Amino acid sequence: MDTEKTLLQQIREKEQDVAKKIEGVRARTDATIAAAKTDAENLLCTANAEGKTAAEELYWKEKGKTEERIEQMKQEAGLVAEAAAETGKRNSPAAAEAIVRFVTRE
Repeated sequence: MDTEKTLLQQIREKEQDVAKKIEGVRARTDATIAAAKTDAENLLCTANAEGKTAAEELYWKEKGKTEERIEQMKQEAGLVAEAAAETGKRNSPAAAEAIVRFVTRE
């Protein structure tokens, strides 16, 4: 009977084996979770950097478009001002004559 294990001893050995397996699985699971967290943090950092780069590219692209539009508007305003000045020059003699007639009541 000394060489044979009692039923209780056999159960305890099985419990110990299962506990070792559970601990091994727990350790691997913890390592997998830690690796996943690290990967997630790296992905967030990469996404953040790429987002900043994309935002900066978009900013400069749109700023360039805006500056082009401003320049175009300035040119258009200059043409309108020139046209108004030309119209004023053409109408100036007639306007002066009308004012003189009004003042002198002719």
